[in-house]
This record gives sequence, structure tokens and C-alpha cells, in this order.
Amino acid sequence: MKTLAIDIETYSSNDIKCGVHYYVAAPDFEILLFACAFDDEPVKIFDFAQGEELPDEVRRALFDPEITKTAYNAVFEITCLKTMFPELPDEQWECTSVLGLYNSYPAGLGVVAKALGFPEDKQKDTRGKALIKYFCSPVKATKSNDFRTRNMPSDAPDKWETFKDYCCQDVIVERAIRERLINNKPSDTEHELWLLDRRINDIGIMVDMDLIRNAMELDEGHRNKLMLEAMSITRLSNPNSVAQLKSWITERTGKELSSLDAEAVNEMLSDGELSDDVRRVLEIRKQLGKTSIKKYEAMAKSVCPDGRIHDIFQFYGAARTGRWSGRNVQLHNLRRNSLEDLDDARGLLQGGEAEIFSLLYDVPDTLSQLVRTALIAAPGKRFIVADFSAIEARVIAWMAGEEWQLETYRKGGDIYCQTASAMFKVPVEKNGANHELRQKGKIATLACGYQGGIGALKAMGAAKMGLTDEELSEIVKKWRESNPHIVQFWKDTETAAMRTISNGKPHKARCISFSMMDGNLLLTLPTGRSLVYVSPRIEKNKFDIRSITYKGLRQGMNSWGDVETYGGSIVENAVQAFARDCLAAAMLRLDAAGYNIVMHVHDEVIIEKEQGEGSLDDVIRIMTQNEEWNEGLPLDAAGFESTYYKKD
Repeated sequence: MKTLAIDIETYSSNDIKCGVHYYVAAPDFEILLFACAFDDEPVKIFDFAQGEELPDEVRRALFDPEITKTAYNAVFEITCLKTMFPELPDEQWECTSVLGLYNSYPAGLGVVAKALGFPEDKQKDTRGKALIKYFCSPVKATKSNDFRTRNMPSDAPDKWETFKDYCCQDVIVERAIRERLINNKPSDTEHELWLLDRRINDIGIMVDMDLIRNAMELDEGHRNKLMLEAMSITRLSNPNSVAQLKSWITERTGKELSSLDAEAVNEMLSDGELSDDVRRVLEIRKQLGKTSIKKYEAMAKSVCPDGRIHDIFQFYGAARTGRWSGRNVQLHNLRRNSLEDLDDARGLLQGGEAEIFSLLYDVPDTLSQLVRTALIAAPGKRFIVADFSAIEARVIAWMAGEEWQLETYRKGGDIYCQTASAMFKVPVEKNGANHELRQKGKIATLACGYQGGIGALKAMGAAKMGLTDEELSEIVKKWRESNPHIVQFWKDTETAAMRTISNGKPHKARCISFSMMDGNLLLTLPTGRSLVYVSPRIEKNKFDIRSITYKGLRQGMNSWGDVETYGGSIVENAVQAFARDCLAAAMLRLDAAGYNIVMHVHDEVIIEKEQGEGSLDDVIRIMTQNEEWNEGLPLDAAGFESTYYKKD
């Protein structure tokens, strides 16, 4: 099929970091440049800022179903171009950014081009960042720029010509990436999911601006009150200054402090000999350190004229597994609700009852818990929220054939109790016999499934239980003894991957298979979707053990380089990817049934539906249906209905 590669440059006084819908909602938004190329033809550019228009051939191509339109981060191009062509058909577009992520390359046109090792003529023009800042955003009015607030082409003709070259070069790079990676193209189902993601981001989610404004005002008032109290006690000009406060505490206690971070403050507060004034100042420091309103600020900044925030999900945000990630207002790390009187607390905040709220609640903590509740259903509608139950634990048991776990799920049993029972060979009941062992079963279930050891247990909170390393080691040992099929699955997966890398032939590990394509290792799931490990090889690691290494983003370094992996980690990728596919299939079924999904967070879907239409039971029924590729996987979900979002 013929393709039309496109790149545009735009101007807006609204910040693109708040999402493309917010960006194009600015009254001064406009498309400045439009560069494109059919197939491998030379790139052409059209200077809208100086009066040029698209030729009829390009206009027709934008609506021609026989021509695939491509762009890097195509959602941006589509949303911007719809301000000119409202009927632009989304389904005729493909996103080269998604293609790159699907093939396990990082996000970013220039980053992908470098990772692929393109020659200089197919690398991103490094001059672009400065030129975008110059032409695409408002500028500060100064005497040197004749007090203008925007730079036009006529203000710097040479720069403008360079900017046009930059726009054309982006088309060249995008086209080269697509050509290199198109052999492993996302399936039609993935394209359908991308289109669904487009609709979800288009619909957006309504926010309660009264509650948001009141939260920010209450936080500011509370912080000012605490600062005044700290100033009164310490007589410091700025008690929030680390240097000033450390000096004051040293003077009062005789102790030299290396830090005033949260851990150091908590350690000091545990000292029973602290004077009342030092203790109170440290408590104030702790309160001021709580970030309770950043999410509110992000919502307030991003709300569009329709009262909703948009563009909060990134399709295929996690390269390889394909899970969604958050953008703009990050919804994937919201604080859980633990307030028993959540409705009352929310009502006081919404009504602006600052004084009563401050008397009844810990202000920063409660504001943090109420962030979710700022996301609301539109008038006359409500949310139906449903969440898969322990989806990853179910998937790994199903993939590995750990039958006792699957039977527990099928019978509706408590997996943490059953795990503890299998580990310690005694009956364990949640509120009955040997109930104290359930917590050990829980952390083992959460931490050990991907070949995790003592470190994984500690990361899941085992350290707070006061367990020694010897006790943690025993938990790992007992979990592995009670889950032999999962342990074997790690081994079989690593062996199959190594064999495929070594001899280039396909190998299987239960329901997943490995093959090579264009020098990359493909892990194919039962869904048919493949996870990519770029340029894998087998070599000895620092322990002199043969291991798998591939090219990827190095954790904690955010740079492209060698990454080592092992059986448990590959299984983790496969399980998380398969769980993502279960959610994705459920979302497609829900959408087909007329349920408008406005959000999805981890394994949870949030649907906005008219009062009296649809039901939670129906949503759960649709979510827990099996596909041919996950037959026998015991799915379960639970949820609630509400006019605002919360964690039930």
C-alpha cells in the first residue's frame, strides 16, 4: 500500500506538556509547516505560516483509504490536522513511534535513529530544539527583540529556512525507521487498540475544579500557618532552609546532622529525649515535606475548555510488554483511599470548609487521599469501575501449569492463605488458624514469582515485618519448593531462549515460543503478539556464568546499552505482557458493548455511563470472558459504581 509520511511544526501559547488537546485549544494555535513524502519520493514542504497551501494531491491523500498516513507520534499530527480537517479518518494512520516501541526501541525520533545506527544523513537534525523554542512558543518581550512576544519567519529568515530543513529531515528519519522495522509490524488487533486509545484520550475525563481550587488554597494556607509557627519557634528567617534548620537543631541538641530528608527526620523523632520545641519543628518539617497537591496542580493546568483533561495515556508506553503508561496527570501512582469517611472529607473540601477540614483531618495526608476524587463523572452519568483480581499471579500459574494455584482461584480461595499453607504445611485461615502466616504468604506471592530472592521480598515490604535475612531466605526456599512448576518454567524459558539465540531455530517453553528475526530474539505469546529482545547474545557475566545480554534501556541510567537478563525476568516480561493483552481484549469487548472507557489504570477500567444504563455485573461478565488464547485461565474481577473516582 502507498504511504504518505508526514511531519508538521506548530505554534501555541499552551504548553504541549499538558497534552495535545490542551495545546490545540489555545486561540493562537496554528500549523506553521507541513512536510511530507509519498513512499520514497523526495520530501516536499508547505509553508503555511507564509501563505502556502496543501496541493490537491496531498489533500486527497489525507482521506484516501488506499494511502497509509504515517508520522512519528502520529496522535500529535492527527489532532493538530483535525483543526483544519475535522473529518480526518484516524483509521488510515499508523504511528512510527508505536512501531519503534513494539520493536523494543525507546521513545524519541532521534534516540531511535541513533539506536538503529543510521548514517548521519538519516539522523535527527540537532538544531531543531532551539528552533522550536524560537518559533513555536511565546517569547519574553525585551528591548532587544522590540518587545515582541512571538517570533515570526520575518524576524529571522535564515533561521526559518533552517527550520524548514529540520522539518523535512524529520520525515526522512521517520521514513527510515519505518522501513527498517516494518518487518515486525503490530497486528491489526494492536492497530485497533491504538485507535481505541485515541478515542479514550479524545473523550478525556472530567475534573471537579471547585474541589481542585479548594485543595490548592487549603494547602497553601496550611503551609503558611506551619511556616509561621516554625518561624515563631526557631526565630529563623526561613525555617524551610536545610542549612538554617540543621544549624538550629545542632545548636539545640548538640548533634551534627548530615541530612534532613524524611528518613533522617523520622529517625530523630524516634528519640525520646528530644525537647518539645525541636520535636514540633521536626514534625512541621515532616508536614511541609509531604507533596499533597502536585496532582491537583497538574489537573488545574491541563483542564481543557470542555472541563476535561485529555491525553493522559501513552499507548505502548512500556516497550516490550506493551503496557500503557501515564502522561500529563500521572494516574498510575495515585495514593490509595483509606478514609472511612471519604464522602464526608470530600464534601468538606468541595464546599470550601477549610477550617473544619483542618480541625478534623491531617491536611497533607487527606488532600493526597482525595486526589482520585477530583476525577468525576459528567452530570447525569456515573463511573463503573472494575479491576482484574490478582491478574499477574493467575497468569503465571496458568502459563507454568501450577495446578494447585489455579484450583485455588477457580474455587474463589484466598491465594495468600493457600500459599502460606503450601509453604508451611499447615492450614492457614485469614482470620483463623495460623492467620499470622498469611502475611508471609502474601509477600512471597508478590515477590517470588519472577525468581525474586531476599531483595525482592524487602522491596515488597518484608523489611518492615522485622524479619531477618535468614528468615527471608527460608521464605524464598519454601515458596519455591511449593511452586515447582513455576520454578521449572523459569529454567525452561531461559534454556529455550538460549538455544534459539545459539542456533537460530525456534524453541518453546510451555505456551511461549522463541524465534529469531533480523538478528533479534522474538518471544511470541499465546495471543500471537511478539516481544522483542534486540541483538541478543550469550556471554559470561561478572559471576562467570553464561547469561543472555541484549540491547535496551539500562535501568536507572536511561541510556541505550547492554542489558543482562535471565529466566525469571523473561517470564516477568511474558506474564506482564500477557496480562496486558487480557486487559486489552476486555477493553475491546467493553467498547464494542457500548461502554465508554474514560480511564484504565494498571488492571482496572473506569467507564463513564449514563445513570440507569449498563451495570457493574455486566461489565465484570464482559471482562472475565475468556478468549481462545487464554482458555482455562481463571479470570475474576470486582468493582463499584460511583460519581467520582476512588480506590474501593
